[in-house]
Order: sequence, then structure tokens, then C-alpha cells
Amino acid sequence: MQIQCTKQELLLLEKIAFAARKLEMPCYVIGGFVRDKIIDRKTKDIDIVCVGDGILLAEQVASLFKEKPTVSVFKTFGTAQLRVEDIDVEFVGARKESYRSESRNPEVEAGTLEDDQLRRDLTINALAVSLNKEDYGCLIDPFDGLADIQRKVLRTPLAPAQTFIDDPLRMLRTIRFATQLRYQIDEKTLSAIKEHADRIAIISKERIADELNKILMCNKPSVGFDLLYKTKLLAIIFPHLADLAGAQYIDGRGHKDNFYHTIQVVDNICPHTKNLWLRWAALLHDIGKPATKYLKRPWMDIS
Repeated sequence: MQIQCTKQELLLLEKIAFAARKLEMPCYVIGGFVRDKIIDRKTKDIDIVCVGDGILLAEQVASLFKEKPTVSVFKTFGTAQLRVEDIDVEFVGARKESYRSESRNPEVEAGTLEDDQLRRDLTINALAVSLNKEDYGCLIDPFDGLADIQRKVLRTPLAPAQTFIDDPLRMLRTIRFATQLRYQIDEKTLSAIKEHADRIAIISKERIADELNKILMCNKPSVGFDLLYKTKLLAIIFPHLADLAGAQYIDGRGHKDNFYHTIQVVDNICPHTKNLWLRWAALLHDIGKPATKYLKRPWMDIS
């Protein structure tokens, strides 16, 4: 399958392919760039995985430009990044990972392309396209990610429980993609999120906030916040927001469900602003009500 790239992207990929051949290093485009090209979604990020040294490949690619781009190296993670005009390219060597229960930071060792695809969060993010001479442009799809794109379904390459126990951030990413792409989460995948929601406690607040920001910047954030609520993730990562849910009635008198009212307000403001902080203001506009609620009983009326 050929993915449709711009002329700028094609020229860049050809340079990467040339550099990889020079180093005799198998090389592939993988992940979000492939997914977004298939669904015709704009993207300015390209992830390259090679069976070898990703940092070395990045430096080799940079050397092919007349005006050599700066290569940012992250030795701890074995990755390198460079920017060509308005495109960010990240390089990494194929790897396999093993996890300890108390951390989402894996122990990493060199691996094959298949190992690298297995460690991806979702089948639609495990798609790869070869940049190798013998099969240049061929789609490599071991987990039927293309079929999941066509069905608009989110699934994990491995058993969902293993995927989310290894790296609980993937639960938030799955919900974020469901919100961004308006895809359905596979039933087994959704059940695993509910079952292992408590694992999210090992994720840093910064990483959680980043995912919440991305959900808020979607066209309909209520999709994501409703999923966060129903999977019990919201009660762990943002209990004050979860506390808005429900309507209490006393003597036949009550008030609307403030949680669903709140996320509807966020949806209502989205067509009018892409300002993240205005969207946060909408999300937080009733946040103090659970702690300060007061329900007046008829016998308290004074006339």
C-alpha cells in the first residue's frame, strides 16, 4: 500500500532511505505518521525506527543536507531528533522492552521491527512502511491495524491487560485517541482500562496533564471526559471533577448533574475558541459546588 505524501515529505524520506542504505541499516517509518497519512490527517512529525543505531542514522541523514540541521541527541533513551523546515523527525533503534510493576520506565534492549511494533500502544500506531530498497513503500501491518482504521476501532497489539499494566499512560492515550479520532474502544480493551485504572497512580502528574490538555483541545472533549469518568480513571486523576457527577434529591427537590452539564459547557465553547485556558475555565466553572452545595428544604422557607 502506498501512502500519499507531499513532495517535501517524499524528498525527506528518500534522504533517510539513502542514509540507511549507506549504513546497511534496515529502516522504517512507523506510528502516527503512517496512521495519519492513511486517514488523511495533517501531521508534521515523522518517527523512524531502524534495526541498528538510531542516533548514528540521524547524524548520517543530517550530513546529507547542504545546511546541516541540528541533531538533538537523547542518549538515555537512545533517540535523536532533527528538524527539516517544519517537519520534526525522530530516530530510534528497534527495541524490545520489559517492565517492573512500580515503574513505566522499561528496561530496553535492541530488538527487531516486530519487537518494536509489539511495544506500541495501539494497532493503528503499530503500522510501519519500509524504506528499504527491496520493498520500499510497502506497508507492514502484523496486527491488522489497517482493518481497525477502516472499522474505526482501537485495540492493543498485545493482550490489553499486559499493555496497560506495563505502561498505564497508554490508558489515557487510548481515551485521547478515541476522542481525537472519534473511534470506538474495543470491548476487551475498554474492560482492561476499567480493571487496571488504579495503575495510573504511578504516572507523573505532568504526563497526565499533557493528556488532559490534548483531550481538551479536541473538537468534542466530552467524549474523553465521559470515558475517563466511566472507566474510574477520573476519580483517581481528577477527583474534584468526578465529584460533580450525580444529582441529589431531597423532598423531591434537586439539581442537574453538574458533571455532564460541565462537559457539555466545554463542548459548547469549543467551536468558538481554541484557547486551552478558556477551555480549562469552562471545565472548572462549577468545580467548587460539591464542597459547598446547599439544598434548601421547603420547611426552611421564611415568608
